[in-house]
Formats: sequence, C-alpha cells, structure tokens
Amino acid sequence: MVTIKDIASRSNFSSATVSRVLNNDEKLSVSFETRRRILDVAKELGYKTLQERKGEQINPKEKGPKVGILLCQSVEEEMNDTYFLSIRRGVERECADLGFTATELFRLSNLSSEQISSDLENLIVIGRINTEILESFNTRLKNVVYINNIEADEGFDSVVIDFKNATRKAIQHLIDLGYKRLGYIGGMEAEHYSNNKIPIEDTRKKTFEMVMKEFGLYEEQNVMVGEFTMKSGYEQMNQHIKRGDVPEAFFVASDGLAIGAMRALQEANLKVPEDVAIVSFNDIEMAKFASTPLTTIKVYTEEMGRIGVKMMAERLNGRELPLKVTVPTKLVLRDSCGALGIKKATS
Repeated sequence: MVTIKDIASRSNFSSATVSRVLNNDEKLSVSFETRRRILDVAKELGYKTLQERKGEQINPKEKGPKVGILLCQSVEEEMNDTYFLSIRRGVERECADLGFTATELFRLSNLSSEQISSDLENLIVIGRINTEILESFNTRLKNVVYINNIEADEGFDSVVIDFKNATRKAIQHLIDLGYKRLGYIGGMEAEHYSNNKIPIEDTRKKTFEMVMKEFGLYEEQNVMVGEFTMKSGYEQMNQHIKRGDVPEAFFVASDGLAIGAMRALQEANLKVPEDVAIVSFNDIEMAKFASTPLTTIKVYTEEMGRIGVKMMAERLNGRELPLKVTVPTKLVLRDSCGALGIKKATS
C-alpha cells in the first residue's frame, strides 16, 4: 500500500507537507506548483485517502445513491485555475457526508459514450456544457445539477453566482476610491459541445464594458483577454506596459491572472497599489499570500459544490420543481486596491 512517506520521497517534500496537502488542510500555505506536484505524485502512485479506503470497505448494499460527476475542465485547466477544483472538492466532500456513492468521475475532454454507464441516473455537471452532449451519452438521466453554468437547462437544478453584480461591485469600489482610468484583464470562457468548445464572451468582460460606459470612462484599448492562467495575466499586463500608457487601476477576472499581472508590474518597477491598483476575482488561498495581498471578490466555490449535492439529495427525496440557487459573493479588502492605505491615513 502506498504511504505518505512514499509520496514525500518521490516528490521531495516533507511527510507533514504531503499529509496536509492530501487532506486539503486549508490553513496550509504552499505554492500552486508544490500542491500540484504532490497531487500528481499521489495519483501516479495510486494513493488513496483513508476516506476512500473506508468507502471501498462498505458493503455495496449499504451504499447510498450513485452520483456521477462530470467535469468540463481538463486536468491542466483545473490546476491552472483552482476555481473549479474547489467546486469539485465541495461536491466530493458533501457526497461523502451524505453517504452518496460518487466514485464515477468523468472529464469531458476524454469522454466517450461507453464511459457513462447506462444505469447512471444522477449527474452533477461542473462547468458549461450543451445539453445535447448529455443526451448523446446517456438518455436515462433523471437528476442533473449544473454548477457554474448560467445558461443551464431550466428543467434541471443549477447553482450559480451573479457575475454581473459581483463585477459591478468590484468596479464601483475602484471608482469610489477615485480611480478613473480602469483596465480589464480577463480570460475567454467556452461552452463545450461534442468534439469542440465554442468560445463565449465572459460576463465579467461584458459587465466591465457596460459599467465603464455608464460612467463615461470606457477605453477600448484598456481591455484585454487571454486565457485563465497566471502566464496569460503576466503577458496581458506586459502588453499594457509596453504600450507605455498603463491604466491606474485594473479589474482582473481571476486571482491567478492577477498574480501573473503583478509579476509583470514588479519587473517593470511599478508598485501595487501605489502605481497601479488591482481588484481581482475568486479569493483563492493564494490571494492573501500574493506579493501584494489581493483585494478580490470572494466566491464561495466549495459551498457551491456542497449546495449542488444537497439539491441532488432533495430531488432524490421527492422534490420535482427545478430550482436555481444564486450564491452571494463578497468584496474582500486587502492591500492591492489601496483602500487600506487610505483608511490608515485618515484614521
């Protein structure tokens, strides 16, 4: 049996660090690369957590309803933007708490019609997907819960956040601080169809443009879009810097993008928030440990996953009316926007 010590030896990290990463210790502060390296080694060696081993020992007759989890993100996409990884953790933890059998995990990127068993009736979908795909894979699905798909089929349950309101909240905060020249750094979303992905405009970008036009502050050249990765954030900010006319503040569509953008600013000897203020989105664990702690819109991603499973449980207990739950967001103030410095100066 693979042990923590085996993984520590292979990954070159301490047994304590490996143990805390594998047990999702939220108080542990490690880099994204460290966490991914440990998880990759654990998967490679076939390590199973105590909770997984206990689940294998349960008599099949005692197991709860079988629930499949369909991920619209590849492993690389999930690792590059931990937003979806956190949702999945919430789903898996709530399934375990409720006694659901959630052992069937599918990724759309390598899914074939033979992989989804014909007797599977309950499915949780994380990400945006066209309903025609589900119908082509399995026509017996009775209960589907969509998480983070604002265009979800109205006949099924869904869990979403209000991207429009959250984005407006971030922009309004920067404008209230006195910033007028605002830039946008974002990524391209996609809806998954069979054998391809159709790019769609991100709601955060559309809302940024709408709100800035309302205030008469919109400048098209200050809006850039790439991928949802740190590298893309770095590259997009470098484009602003090389242009020689960097906006005084930015709304950035994810914390990962913002961390990459701040690296580019640091290399250009531009300080955050003294020279450029930033408000980002998600509030991943790394946000508060960035070189300049990020002011960000907190999304309760793990709770979104847990709510999705609870909605599935309600369906299995007889609820027939499909529901959409909108999970609230919260603006978390840290150093990157400059607001804390203003408070200190006026107190």
